[in-house]
Amino acid sequence: MTNVGRDRLRELLDAVLADGESRSLDDMAGDAFSSPFHFSRMLARGTGESPVAMRRRVLLERAAWQLSNGSAVTDAAWAAGYDSAEGFSRAYSRAFGHPPSRPAARHWLPAPNGIHFHPPLSLWVDANEHTTNPLTSQLVRHDLDDTAALLSFATGLSEAELSEVRLPGAVVLEWDGPEETIGDVLHHLVRTKETWLASIDGRDTPSRGRPSSVAELIERHEVAGAAWLAMVRDLDARGAWGDRLIDALCEPPESFVISSVVAHVLTYSAHRRQLARLMLRTAGHPVGPGDPIMWLRRQRNEETTSDGPDDLLRG
Repeated sequence: MTNVGRDRLRELLDAVLADGESRSLDDMAGDAFSSPFHFSRMLARGTGESPVAMRRRVLLERAAWQLSNGSAVTDAAWAAGYDSAEGFSRAYSRAFGHPPSRPAARHWLPAPNGIHFHPPLSLWVDANEHTTNPLTSQLVRHDLDDTAALLSFATGLSEAELSEVRLPGAVVLEWDGPEETIGDVLHHLVRTKETWLASIDGRDTPSRGRPSSVAELIERHEVAGAAWLAMVRDLDARGAWGDRLIDALCEPPESFVISSVVAHVLTYSAHRRQLARLMLRTAGHPVGPGDPIMWLRRQRNEETTSDGPDDLLRG
């Protein structure tokens, strides 16, 4: 018999991904016969990811696969270690850009090490996985979360509050027209992504008309946000930031470098989100700044999975 020695990294991974709905860092380290400090350090050095972050990501990937194969949300939530469907839905939405009621385009999430869930009960290591730029992911996901938070807050506003002119003559981009009301700004926050996605996919330009309710706008944001996140992740995974989009929806057609399209959307989305906050404060609704520093801090809090998008509206 050939003695190939111990595969210590594999042992660490086994400890991270062992069965059991709710496993703490202490539990994982104990299974690996290590202290929590040394366990975290060894795994992070070998994979570029903390034990808790890796376990959460891989279990969310498994949950996405289970949901796509007919599992109930509550069953997937319990199997992924969440105490409630609500907490699971928030974590899933942050990861995939849409709630678990919508099927994921792909059950893999971006990983710094190529380690992913592989059905039914295995791991897959993608040796060629491109190491994504965390800044790009953070900017896009913060934009989606903050927009979702503003839309959620707007469900408590009356139609009069949404439609009242608060900044007469306000124009963000000339071709979009005036954005003088809270409703205008929220609509364009969603429609901008819909418009660019339509250009990328070769579809017709979405209607300029405002939706009949904030609830309808929230549904549109869930669809467009998921497609936008998937598109950006695909670009990053392929290293395709220099690709060009020939936009036939323009008159005459124009050519855009795809990285400039993403930068454009993020720039004006950030402006509109702050414009919406200004209007909300003018209407007597004080809201927090939506600071990406605080958002990222909550994302990296390995002991908490219950923070939702509405936290972005707190001071």
